[in-house]
Amino acid sequence: MFKPAFALILSCGVLAQSPQPLRPPAAPLVVHDPYFSIWATGDTITSQPTRHWTGAEQPLTGLIRIDGTAYRYLGSQPRWAAPLPVMKQTGFRLTPTQTQYTLEAAGVRLEMTFFTPALPHDLEVLSRPVTYLIWKLSSTDGKSHAARVYLDASSYVAVNRPEQRVMWSRQKIGGIEALRMGHKDQAILARSGDDLRIEWGYFYLAVPPGQGRVETLGTRARLRAAYAGTLDLPDADDLDWPVQTSRDDTLIAAAIDVPIPAAQPVEKYVLLAYDDLYSIEYFNRRLRPYWRRDNKTGAADLLRMAVRDFAALRPRSDAFDAELTADLVAAGGPKYAALAILAYRQTLGAHKLAADFDGSPLYFSKENFSNGCIATVDITYPSAPFFLLLNPGLLKAQVRPILDYARSPRWPWAYAPHDLGQYPLANGQVYGGGEESEDNQMPVEESGNMLILLAALARAEGSAGFSGQYWSVLTKWADYLAAKGMDPDNQLSTDDFAGHLAHNTNLSIKAIEALASYGRLAEMLGKADTARKYLQTARDMAKRWPAMADDGDHFRLAFDKAGTWSQKYNLVWDKLLGFALFDPQVAAKELAYYKKVQNVYGVPLDNRSTYTKLDWIVWSATMAGNRADFETLVAPVFQFANDTPDRVPLSDWYWTLDARQRGFQARAVVGGVFIKMLENASTWDKWARRAK
Repeated sequence: MFKPAFALILSCGVLAQSPQPLRPPAAPLVVHDPYFSIWATGDTITSQPTRHWTGAEQPLTGLIRIDGTAYRYLGSQPRWAAPLPVMKQTGFRLTPTQTQYTLEAAGVRLEMTFFTPALPHDLEVLSRPVTYLIWKLSSTDGKSHAARVYLDASSYVAVNRPEQRVMWSRQKIGGIEALRMGHKDQAILARSGDDLRIEWGYFYLAVPPGQGRVETLGTRARLRAAYAGTLDLPDADDLDWPVQTSRDDTLIAAAIDVPIPAAQPVEKYVLLAYDDLYSIEYFNRRLRPYWRRDNKTGAADLLRMAVRDFAALRPRSDAFDAELTADLVAAGGPKYAALAILAYRQTLGAHKLAADFDGSPLYFSKENFSNGCIATVDITYPSAPFFLLLNPGLLKAQVRPILDYARSPRWPWAYAPHDLGQYPLANGQVYGGGEESEDNQMPVEESGNMLILLAALARAEGSAGFSGQYWSVLTKWADYLAAKGMDPDNQLSTDDFAGHLAHNTNLSIKAIEALASYGRLAEMLGKADTARKYLQTARDMAKRWPAMADDGDHFRLAFDKAGTWSQKYNLVWDKLLGFALFDPQVAAKELAYYKKVQNVYGVPLDNRSTYTKLDWIVWSATMAGNRADFETLVAPVFQFANDTPDRVPLSDWYWTLDARQRGFQARAVVGGVFIKMLENASTWDKWARRAK
């Protein structure tokens, strides 16, 4: 079986140590936000249709004619054509911003790269929903060849269900030739939920000036079959308007003639883009995507900017990929680096960057394949290391809506909310049956999360000024934790799938670290008396905790449950934020025990089940005092990603005995693997400064 491998990364002319070769369970192709998110799920790029992260087919099909013979290089065998020979896949390379496949046939090598310049320190570029599909063709037999490269995209990309009707149109934007298609009814932001695809806005397939032509290809299989072997697009569009999509879906297609010289490669590209018009409803206000924040910029401008900036974005992205990869390898080793690179675009793709009415960024997560909540605090908490490292401003753009909600009359409770609604409607919390259902809230969890995140944000930015704007709310949460956090009541934590638990020792650690976080913020704001009070409270609680939780060679899952254990991943902040509340032996004893109980694919979450959480293992491993222990705990997680038979975007909840997915996929929480990068202060500061 073909096993894809990472290529070596070049950095500043020096060969950098590469990540460990990894067969990803799914590879990101066109991944921008929860709706515009297309993945490859097979060992080769031609073995399966491309899919939305939910698993729904969103086919991209690539064919190439070489010296008169047609081959398939992308996607599964199209239903509308006789079987074509398949180019042999000979290589695979994944970087933070690029997914590249190498294929060969008939004396021609094709390097196909899905390039998404997802540069987190450049919000203008990051927010553009554009992926470049680049073809680099070269001769492998020393002869020249005549090639025609063909790509089509299914209407399924622009609708929630295959049977929904679509419209199309042709546009010429300067020298850019573009086709667009979208749902006929355009019900913008009309529904919310989890297992949904977008059904408003428009998908674009665009060819830059002078590269080729685009055509809309109709629903009649007979006509499609006529050109499948030659890739000669029809002179006229064969399409009714609008079209009822079906198993025989509507396609828009591009074809580019590429003479291939004997001695040098030739490169062409097209653009895959999506204009959603409006992205989020935020307390009954429709928000534009960030790239549209001036209310003037439109899809034509988006495509023009993408073509204009292409030549400059490639070397910028190459340099970014190389530097980040080198730092990941240096921080945690080749297997850790491979995991983090796989998590990179998935983390970003589970968020949407929108603009408030004043143009300031607001960043909303979607709780993928969980309950579809938007701006979930205990999604932001595990994913935060990614943003704390690469752009703290994006973390600020996530917590600002929660803080504004919490200080409004809509939220009178003494603890932090769980979410702002169900994606893409951020109109108020709906989790657990409504705002009034305290039994289904996470009072200690979310209050602790927010205070820790704000302290980490202040550490990254070198200022607590942002937190100072919300001081009365933060004080209310700190007082709640001082009263309720040492020995929590029977309540949910972020691991809510495990159910309610009283006297949760890991949740107690969160409360303690959160109180120290509040004290640190007070200290940075010049509130000396408040800082002393809450820091001392945290120290006193940390001194009591070990005796209350002790269970011999480890610490308990719950204070009152002897013979139990759990991962104490919340303890990592004691190290990263320099609180030193707990004796170092607490972490050392826990790490030693984790090595005893870990299974072939990782340390279980706790003693109640053999399932685990991918992000929490890396957090626990980061508590290790040496590199060897860190790699010992992370290596099985890498092996899970490499071996799992469930070909979906990386799951964070899986079984540690057989690598099967327990639940969840494509979630933002995998950004938590970047927490190891926060251990080195100089590395953290270098990346965080770049976004200022």
